[in-house]
Amino acid sequence: MSQSSKPLIIVTEDDRDLAALITTQLETADMDVQVCYEAAHAFRFLKNNFANLLLLDVHLPDDTGFHLIDDLRQNGIDIPVIFLTAEKAEDNKVKALELGGDDYITKPFSFAELIARIHAVLRRANTSHDTNVTKNAATTDVPFDFAGAEINPQRIEIAFPDGEVVKIGRKELGIITYLSNNTNSVITRKDLIHSVWGVHADVRSRSLDQYIVKIRDLFKQHDISLDTFRTVHGVGYIYETLKSA
Repeated sequence: MSQSSKPLIIVTEDDRDLAALITTQLETADMDVQVCYEAAHAFRFLKNNFANLLLLDVHLPDDTGFHLIDDLRQNGIDIPVIFLTAEKAEDNKVKALELGGDDYITKPFSFAELIARIHAVLRRANTSHDTNVTKNAATTDVPFDFAGAEINPQRIEIAFPDGEVVKIGRKELGIITYLSNNTNSVITRKDLIHSVWGVHADVRSRSLDQYIVKIRDLFKQHDISLDTFRTVHGVGYIYETLKSA
């Protein structure tokens, strides 16, 4: 396996000896590791970097693993999480899973089991988004109306009122889907980018604007003006479906 294809595992564990031992075992299993000894460190890292999986202790010096996973989910960071803790109480395990944890391993544990469970969670994570064409749109989504045209995510195409059916790009589908799901309110460029490309994507507003122009031009070619889809200068966009009184 090449260096670039190694999964990056975040180990959030305040026991430095155990963290070092886990790191050695994971690196031997051909994984990259980033160790965080505090919840705040892990949160900052994941806000700014992509990782494949988070190994998370329940008790950390500055916070709990429960609060950390809740903060991550509220900020749109859906990294797979395996809790790795000495807490054996069933209610803690239930809470961890209800908060979005993917597995729960109690100490002491064998490294063979830990690595096997990591591989299992990574496999599930890799296949769970197979139908996604962007961060927010999937080929399993049902068709919907956008400005009088029918958007078909299952076929990644638009059926216009003039009878023509046109294939569209994945990003255009993601943008239209987000606009359709957030009607009658101002959408910032940042929110739109994060929804379609993901929170860690390095996408500039200029690139987003180019996709918006492509959408407008496509609708204009079929005599749809998109007056209901307006730019809010300095902020973002709004797609209005409610008629003014």
